[in-house]
Amino acid sequence: MPRLKDTYSSEVIPAMMKKFGYKNVNQVPKLEKIVINMGLGDVKENAKGLESAVDDLTIIAAQKPVVTVAKKSVANFKVREGMKIGAKATLRGKRMYEFADRLMNVALPRVRDFRGISPTSFDGRGNFAMGLKEQLVFPEIVYDNVDKIRGMDIIIVTTAKSDEEAKELLGFLGMPFAQLS
Repeated sequence: MPRLKDTYSSEVIPAMMKKFGYKNVNQVPKLEKIVINMGLGDVKENAKGLESAVDDLTIIAAQKPVVTVAKKSVANFKVREGMKIGAKATLRGKRMYEFADRLMNVALPRVRDFRGISPTSFDGRGNFAMGLKEQLVFPEIVYDNVDKIRGMDIIIVTTAKSDEEAKELLGFLGMPFAQLS
């Protein structure tokens, strides 16, 4: 069992039940999925970039990502319908908990000038979104093999009904939120 899932079962569930007064264990919010999205605007000119970005995302997510295509043509961005413009991986179950553990305990502390994650990045329905400017914060990525530094969006979807519940859940799991003054 992943370390973070074990922590969730043994520590987070009792703490959340006490704090919010849940009567049943099944009322406690949990992680549903994590979506990692990498937009690739430069792929129009460099087709090899898509391949290296997919390789990087495969290493980070521990599963092969889906290549996303443009739904509409946009002349200003020189994008045609059906062009490959990104990659995304949806993590669930064991891989989700292992990625969340690596993100919170290994990758985020490696971010330059890191002072914590903004606690205001919730969407109103208990989901949390954040962005990383470079894939190099993950120790699995070998610096010499990277052709271009790319950012990514990470969306953590929970079963929480409110942002407050989701923030407490992620806080108990170890998300390093910044203190707002």
